[in-house]
Amino acid sequence: MAAVIGRRARRMRREDALDVMAGWVIVNDLTLREQVWRPDLPELGTDFLASKNAPTFLPTGPVLVPRAAVPDPSDLHVTLRLNGEVMQDQSTNDMIFDVAEIIAHCSNVATLLPGDLVLTGSPAGNGLAHGRLLRPGDRMDATITRARRTVHSVRSRTVGERLMTYRPPYGGLRAATPVTSPGCRYRAR
Repeated sequence: MAAVIGRRARRMRREDALDVMAGWVIVNDLTLREQVWRPDLPELGTDFLASKNAPTFLPTGPVLVPRAAVPDPSDLHVTLRLNGEVMQDQSTNDMIFDVAEIIAHCSNVATLLPGDLVLTGSPAGNGLAHGRLLRPGDRMDATITRARRTVHSVRSRTVGERLMTYRPPYGGLRAATPVTSPGCRYRAR
């Protein structure tokens, strides 16, 4: 799930952070797991630029749900199915940092502009937790619900050959998998 920023925001307080939102959108933050650590420069540590920015690696939308339709994001249910099997399934109530805290923090680090996406992380159950990375032909379906009513749903996110054949400048062929964003994790059940 991502918050879509609707107006310029800088140094927001948590209490005011949701006021800068235009709405909500489903995103799927993909990562080349083998690309996170730089084998050619281990002293650099992680390389999220290379591991998260291949073409097609942030499927977004296609629908923007206005903030007025979901004024309180604290009890939404986020589900991700891979080929029909539930892989991630948890409430936003279980987030370590709520959406307002995440937006406030981001606005204290950088100026947020209209159209910016603030990704809120994902529930437990990414590919590594299941011992499986995405493969060509896999289908991901994401749903966000509130009180058993669908707020937003994305279907037919099929992993294509292009996604699977990205070649980073310093390594070979890599596979992709959804990732939980650092610092935006959900609490264990």
